[in-house]
Amino acid sequence: MRAQLARVDAVLIQALIAAALSFAHLHDIASAAGQGGWKGWAYPISVDLLLVAAWRRLRSGSSRAAGWCWFVIALTASLGANVATAGLLDLTAVPAWLRILVAGWPAVAFLGGTLLAHTTAPAAAEPDDREHTAEPATAPPEPAPVPELEAPAPRPAVPAALVEHARKVAAEHRTRTGTPIDTPTLRARLGVPVPLAEAIAAQL
Repeated sequence: MRAQLARVDAVLIQALIAAALSFAHLHDIASAAGQGGWKGWAYPISVDLLLVAAWRRLRSGSSRAAGWCWFVIALTASLGANVATAGLLDLTAVPAWLRILVAGWPAVAFLGGTLLAHTTAPAAAEPDDREHTAEPATAPPEPAPVPELEAPAPRPAVPAALVEHARKVAAEHRTRTGTPIDTPTLRARLGVPVPLAEAIAAQL
């Protein structure tokens, strides 16, 4: 029991030391980038909260892609601050791109925290009640209805003058082509509907 408590205490102390150092590095970067006062202390809190929110989403098992995305973003911000304060960056002359990143971080953190907090996990599919109920007896198929034969539509009456004109058109077509005129050609030449063209062709 004592050995277990000792291991827990050691892990807790190590976590507190690492968190405090990372917190201080983030504060130093924010302050050097022009975020003084309480704003400089709010930045490390924002980064750590986004890390925790992303880790909780990963532990929940839902929307793991979003969890990993925001976890990597927050980890990059924290790790980048730790590395930058190791003497690789002159905190008295912070470059403009870093000032832009620090100034834009609140919007990024707000977006990530909102998406992680309000994106719901997909609901589990409800069991289909039909799987647990007996299928009803299949009724015998009904005989297919016999289609009724439709009586042919009566042909329209054709004026004698139109028939005479059609004969002239047909004679001109035979003289020009050597073949009798067909119904589609007759209809196209006379400009009449299909039923009327068929009635005229029947009288030629």
